[in-house]
Amino acid sequence: MLEVWAPLATTVAVRTTQGDRALRRHGDNWIDDVPLAPGTDYAIVLDGGHPVPDPRSLWQPDGVHQASRVFDPSAFDWTDSAWPGRELAGGVIYELHIGTFTPPGTLDGAIERLDHLVDLGIDYVELLPVNAFNGTHNWGYDGVLWYAVHEIYGGPAAYQRFVDACHARGLAVIQDVVYNHLGPSGNYLPLFGPYVTDAYSTSWGEAVNLAEPEVRRYILDNAQLWMRDYHVDGLRLDAVHALVDPSEKHLLEQLAEETDALSLTVGRPLALIAESDLNDPKLITPREVGGFGLTAQWNDDYHHALHSALTGETTGLYEDFAGLAALAKTTTTGFFHDGTYSTFRGRGHGHPINATIPTWRLVAFSQDHDQIGNRAVGDRLTASCNLGQLSIAAVLTLAGPFTPMLFMGEEWGASTPWQFFTSHPEPELATAVAAGRHREFARMGWDADAIPNPQDQATFQRSKLDWSELDGGEHATLLDLYRRLIRVRRSVPELTDARFGSLRAEFDDETGWFRLDRGHVSVVANFGEEDCALPAHTELILTTSGTPGRLEGQSVAIIRRPKTA
Repeated sequence: MLEVWAPLATTVAVRTTQGDRALRRHGDNWIDDVPLAPGTDYAIVLDGGHPVPDPRSLWQPDGVHQASRVFDPSAFDWTDSAWPGRELAGGVIYELHIGTFTPPGTLDGAIERLDHLVDLGIDYVELLPVNAFNGTHNWGYDGVLWYAVHEIYGGPAAYQRFVDACHARGLAVIQDVVYNHLGPSGNYLPLFGPYVTDAYSTSWGEAVNLAEPEVRRYILDNAQLWMRDYHVDGLRLDAVHALVDPSEKHLLEQLAEETDALSLTVGRPLALIAESDLNDPKLITPREVGGFGLTAQWNDDYHHALHSALTGETTGLYEDFAGLAALAKTTTTGFFHDGTYSTFRGRGHGHPINATIPTWRLVAFSQDHDQIGNRAVGDRLTASCNLGQLSIAAVLTLAGPFTPMLFMGEEWGASTPWQFFTSHPEPELATAVAAGRHREFARMGWDADAIPNPQDQATFQRSKLDWSELDGGEHATLLDLYRRLIRVRRSVPELTDARFGSLRAEFDDETGWFRLDRGHVSVVANFGEEDCALPAHTELILTTSGTPGRLEGQSVAIIRRPKTA
């Protein structure tokens, strides 16, 4: 049965190849009592106007401006009935973008590379947004039909095949979802009802109207769709700091409650991971003690501290992270800005994390889609770091206290950039987006003139992974290190110890020496150029240095100290 929430309309009809059929009104909802068969193309006609897609459409075969098509998610023959799910604690996440992960840029193409992730030791595959957007390719954050899977990727049927294939290989799936704004092209929701509000704004346009119960339900039902009907194991929630909610109960808390209930229904763990610019541990604090009860949140501060230590960048958002003290603080307390003054923001920022919160509730990374793609030329660490430095980044992240996340290709030091690319059909929109990025780069102190044209097809093609790089040389060396690291992480209990109290860091900015103690296991990194001695009477677990008892310049080791140390 088709049901449409459209309080702003005086008449609503559904249009098929058989013509228009009026829907009956029931409060603010409009209902069609005649079922539409799977595969039927249909559109919604409001007050006799131009036909538009169904706000809850699952399938947009011809794009976001055209008719919807009925899709029955229950018709898929799942093979994952024995899939037990996977807890986030102790896991390793791999973030990828379907359009650039493989040459075809499709969900079926990604299935062909899943065995690589299994061999690497990955637990969770995190997909950048796949919801329907206008155009053929972009990052996915311009979605306007949140329930539909982008057709170029393969549509909803291919999505089900992908999730089923992941579960068959023991891989859990996290889906990145965007609930804080809608894309600029193809958003017909305001014709139906008050989906957006001008009471607040975001960096990307009008804010979603969370004060409206039906809009909240639209979001909550979407979350349920991914985890129930598409069997995904969790959601990554984009920029939750932009979710302005005046309600008594915040949307995130309500989402956590409903997700916990769904987890009991489906019989497997379900994770909610927030991206947040707030540095506020309330997100991951249990609801019983006043928090929202989300599973985890990203820790950008760790990235900034590590990036600055590796590259020496200290401008823009890296300004406060110069020196190894920032890395020591983030690896032992979680946030660098925990009430301290943020020069980039021009104000005090953040809150301290209660030491009773387990460290795995923070997701840490040396690279991700934002921190690469939002650089002027989309350059990875490989553009500025040598093999030794890339190895330090790998060991500190995978042997560190937080849930590690890798960005696609990081494991072999991919040389391909990951740039900001769009395919807006509207020239004026393309111009406006490029101008906005130029302003942001200027604020960061980068060369705004170096930005590639986002609309150029070559920008998109340059961002695709080159899988031939795995065959040898330093790429193969780094890939082997990542494989060994993930195995070591699972075999050494201290490396999954989730207590903040077990962490201690020492460093020397002059020599570039850094040591993170995790109980009696230490990660020792030499960011400098000169050799330094490893602590005496220690067991060597892993090293990238070729000199016994010492750390060569830009190398790293994992050691076990005597119990009496």
